[in-house]
Amino acid sequence: MKIGLIGFGKTGKSVASILLENKKFSLEWVLRQSNVLEHRSVPEFFGIQSDEPGLIYSSSHTSVEELLEKHPVDVIIDFSSNEGIYTYGETATKYKVKIISAISHYKEKELKLLKKLSDKTTVFWSPNITLGVNYLLFAAEIFKENCSWVDIEVNEEHFKAKEGTSGTAVKIAEALDVDKENINVVRAGGIVGKHEVIFGFPFQTVRLIHESISREAFGNGVIFVAENLKGKEKGLYNFEDILTPYFTV
Repeated sequence: MKIGLIGFGKTGKSVASILLENKKFSLEWVLRQSNVLEHRSVPEFFGIQSDEPGLIYSSSHTSVEELLEKHPVDVIIDFSSNEGIYTYGETATKYKVKIISAISHYKEKELKLLKKLSDKTTVFWSPNITLGVNYLLFAAEIFKENCSWVDIEVNEEHFKAKEGTSGTAVKIAEALDVDKENINVVRAGGIVGKHEVIFGFPFQTVRLIHESISREAFGNGVIFVAENLKGKEKGLYNFEDILTPYFTV
């Protein structure tokens, strides 16, 4: 499966490294805003041997259409920013390229655009693409369904520079009918990401915890999603759509 990656920040780099390790995938190119590393290859950047091209391009000099003409891909993976979808979305549908977006905070305008794009191609979006946290969400929803009367608290911890409440915590709170204003937020040091759901029973608690130890977890999530989107028709998908079969007894 040929991959184009949008965004090459800390998480984008970690995702690229995981893609290079997996022989089922070929990282064809990376598109980023910065001119730094332009025309270098991702394998060269990591100092590893690879047959994959993985050339790095700057969006100020190269358009997505140019890339798809010269280096066609099956899937575009987006780890850039809220605005990134506007630079490649319509072009991806023109070339029938699947879209996997891992942007944490989309506004209503971007969500409507994703829905529009899904009328023409396969689109997947999750504010947190790590596999473990989505298993946590699935389990928490099942737990609440059977114990709707318990007290529920949602906690999230991230690195000091992260702004706002995490999109993942908001999604968990919404799924469990917890007021977003009541999410407990911690910003400290270099925490990659931790989410916790506390179910309070009389005289006891049950805690579901997911912690990302390394940003490479996002890469594993991307691979899981890409493999499970094979053969999917056009439409807008989320983790619930692809995880449900794994929970079917």
